[in-house]
Amino acid sequence: MGLRDVLQLQLQLNELYHRFSLLSSISPLSLLSISSKHTHLSSSLLSRRRPRRCSLRTMATMTSSSSRLRNLVPLSAIAAENATPGGASNGSASSSSAATALADDQDDSTAEVGYRLPPPEIRDIVDAPPLPALSFSPHRDKILFLKRRALPPLAELARPEEKLAGIRIDGKCNTRSRMSFYTGIGIHQLMPDGTLGPEKEIHGFPDGAKINFVTWSPDGKHLSFSIRVDEEENSTSKLKVWVADIETGKARPLIQNPDIYLNAVFDNFVWLDNSTLLVSTIPLSRGDPPKKPIVPVGPKIQSNEQKNVIQVRTFQDLLKDEYDADLFDYYATSQLVLASLDGTVKEFGSPAVYTSMDPSPDQKYTLISSIHRPYSFIVPCGRFPKKVDLWTSDGRFVRELCDLPLAEDIPITTSSVRKGMRSLNWRADKPSTLYWVETQDGGDAKVEASPRDIVYIQPAEPLNGEEPEILHKLDLRYGGISWCDDSLALVYESWYKTRKIRTWVISPGSKDVSPRILFDRSSEDVYSDPGSPMLRRTPAGTYVIAKIKKENDDGTYVLLNGSGATPEGNIPFLDLFEISTGNKERIWKSDKEKYFETVVALMSDEKEGDLLVDQLKILTSKESKTENTQYYIMSWPEKKAHQITNFPHPYPQLETLQKEMVRYQRKDGVQLTATLYLPPGYDPSKDGPLPCLIWSYPGEFKSKDAAGQVRGSPNEFAGIGPTSALLWLARRFAILSGPTIPIIGEGDEEANDRYVEQLVASAEAAVEEVIRRGVAHPNKIAVGGHSYGAFMTANLLAHAPHLFCCGIARSGAYNRTLTPFGFQNEDRTLWEATNTYVEMSPFMSANKIKKPILLIHGEEDNNPGTLTMQSDRFFNALKGHGALSRLVILPFESHGYASRESIMHVLWETDRWLQRYCVSNATDVNVDVDGSKENVGLGADSETKAVATSGGGGSEESNFEDEVFPSRQRSLL
Repeated sequence: MGLRDVLQLQLQLNELYHRFSLLSSISPLSLLSISSKHTHLSSSLLSRRRPRRCSLRTMATMTSSSSRLRNLVPLSAIAAENATPGGASNGSASSSSAATALADDQDDSTAEVGYRLPPPEIRDIVDAPPLPALSFSPHRDKILFLKRRALPPLAELARPEEKLAGIRIDGKCNTRSRMSFYTGIGIHQLMPDGTLGPEKEIHGFPDGAKINFVTWSPDGKHLSFSIRVDEEENSTSKLKVWVADIETGKARPLIQNPDIYLNAVFDNFVWLDNSTLLVSTIPLSRGDPPKKPIVPVGPKIQSNEQKNVIQVRTFQDLLKDEYDADLFDYYATSQLVLASLDGTVKEFGSPAVYTSMDPSPDQKYTLISSIHRPYSFIVPCGRFPKKVDLWTSDGRFVRELCDLPLAEDIPITTSSVRKGMRSLNWRADKPSTLYWVETQDGGDAKVEASPRDIVYIQPAEPLNGEEPEILHKLDLRYGGISWCDDSLALVYESWYKTRKIRTWVISPGSKDVSPRILFDRSSEDVYSDPGSPMLRRTPAGTYVIAKIKKENDDGTYVLLNGSGATPEGNIPFLDLFEISTGNKERIWKSDKEKYFETVVALMSDEKEGDLLVDQLKILTSKESKTENTQYYIMSWPEKKAHQITNFPHPYPQLETLQKEMVRYQRKDGVQLTATLYLPPGYDPSKDGPLPCLIWSYPGEFKSKDAAGQVRGSPNEFAGIGPTSALLWLARRFAILSGPTIPIIGEGDEEANDRYVEQLVASAEAAVEEVIRRGVAHPNKIAVGGHSYGAFMTANLLAHAPHLFCCGIARSGAYNRTLTPFGFQNEDRTLWEATNTYVEMSPFMSANKIKKPILLIHGEEDNNPGTLTMQSDRFFNALKGHGALSRLVILPFESHGYASRESIMHVLWETDRWLQRYCVSNATDVNVDVDGSKENVGLGADSETKAVATSGGGGSEESNFEDEVFPSRQRSLL
């Protein structure tokens, strides 16, 4: 053996020793949680863009379910996922021994292993048991309490999923992946005195059942829902449809055939009458999933030899090839069946990719929507060819209503739509009359046209070839209809570019009555919002505008339920509004001194005919700064409210937190607002200024006046989500939540052309306000945000380094050249507004960021524009300029974070960042502010550079098409 061979052998032995040394630090229990089918090193690990040590942390973040190792989580964490909501056995607290392998004060950020837990004062709030969801029966005499669990374990997110045509599918369940679920259903009788009777549990389903799609039968005597259980060996986790008798509480499977399972990739099931459901099932003839060819049949080719103009935003999870298209067909194809409570099952039509099922109010017909080939590789399934057919409810095909072609060419301009029939629905006030809208401008918002949209109506089965009837013509874009009867309907239209919104009054059954405009206003002007008409439930189960009568008065009244925006905050109201004259009478409003109350639903709608104002009964919610939401029944004429819920405070440790809505002014005169939260017991005169976290999200406006209007209420309960900035109240931070960051483009000006200037001005005003109040330490103010808020955060650290000591940016996009066909509300392309795209991109200013920035991103982010690559490349740019920065990629997480392990780790990372670079920041604020203000956007002062050197260098709004989903809304109320 030569010297070269000896050296090579020595290197191999050293490498093996290094690997076994790392593996020795893993507990045997942790090793058992690695699936045997993932014992090979993944190709994705080997193809990383940047070299990494083969550390345990690297192994723990190999995330693809088919080619990467699962996370090293103790089996006990998985086994106990549904034990006690909010307790130590909910799937994560029991894993703390492995998840906190290193001490919290570990300085070597590259040596950390596993998931970490935040301090107990934060962890206890996040682990608080969630409150149930409520659902009222059709006759408003019973209430369901739908019980929920705490945060799910990461093991659920780690389940294999197929990313196809813009959606993610759990192949084992044949449904959308990552669905939340209910753990139980309780029924309470609503007593005549407004109190609730004792709870009756729905029973009979398996232990550990996961419940979804809870729906009342039209007569309120039965519930339908789906159930799935965690699969065991030789069993399946596919969904079955169950029904429960409301009187007995007994649940049972709807379909006795054990081989028939629910296909819930799109629509799932719907009641056709009181005893029959139309169910989307997996075809019995379906075999195994298609196998991916080892050798491709040819290259992947896309062509535009016709020179079509096709501009699309940065959609994710699209079909990549014909194999993906076959896989999409496999999981999405359904066989519809009619299933009755007596056990009868009958096939309905042939297998297809059905996306919605909408029965007519008289239960005689059903609209069946489906999508079909040719599919697209550049747009999601909402733009695939779409067919809508009319069937009788017993399974007889009547006629095809439309077959829309593939819509790859919808312009990116806001208010652009698909060509052809859209918003095809049943009139809620008629037995079986259809209505829809068709664009007259080719769907392109840039094309001038009058009318722009036309609304049509037609009977389900027109006689003698009767053509559709024009109901109404619109010069703006159609926005929906609220039906009442032949004498009254409200039609809505809007135009985003001008923010104009109109409400028309029409008489659908009277051609001699001309339509007239009821309201014509700016959608941004919340002070002028008259409210929305309250709806009542019809015997057919649809919802129409509630007509109200006053004694000795022949006028036509409706109830307008409004948010009541005022300069002092929202004061919700209920107005009695006379349609003909426009006169209104305020019959109820919220207590503005201490409480925030809202009208949730009309509870006196079970009777037919007009409702008398003195017999009204409504459901309201009531909350205050320190009292969480409770529900009440209020009856006229006494207007006495009966409390029907008594939910405990979810986080009593913050029950006495301090909340104030503050107003201040930007240097250009724009009025700004924010909500200031202070910890319980804090007194600025005694305790002095606190470290402060500012958390926000910019918005676009067309006018300064609208941008300065107050939104929200100072009396709303401080709801704290699992990743909320308000969690740091428990760590004695001042929190400035949601300070308005208006980006204004008046007239023909585009808002984003002065994005950086207005962003910095808004931030300066917010910082000056908390310092002026004496609640924030001037050099201990951090800034953060999620999605577009993360984009904001990075820009502020680049262009306003004098304001903040550090930043936290979650799931953001930082390089706008990677979203060249528009982003957020920007309609221009990169080539039309190159300077705007470049100047708005913090990636282009990475060399200016000298303050510490924490980047967090889900590895499976599916939001248009916020690809995980955005954070990866931004971090490399920061690191390349020696910026004090940190990048945390969360395995299996999407745009929002779901699993307890991930959320707790995000909180640990955020708290560590704030404690290290905000609380412990010892910068001389006078030097920092004075030195930086002269060079905003040009760099940082010498002191800040020294901090960066010591560090070592080491929302987008979703535009997913919703046409593919069911058009009906299954309201919980």
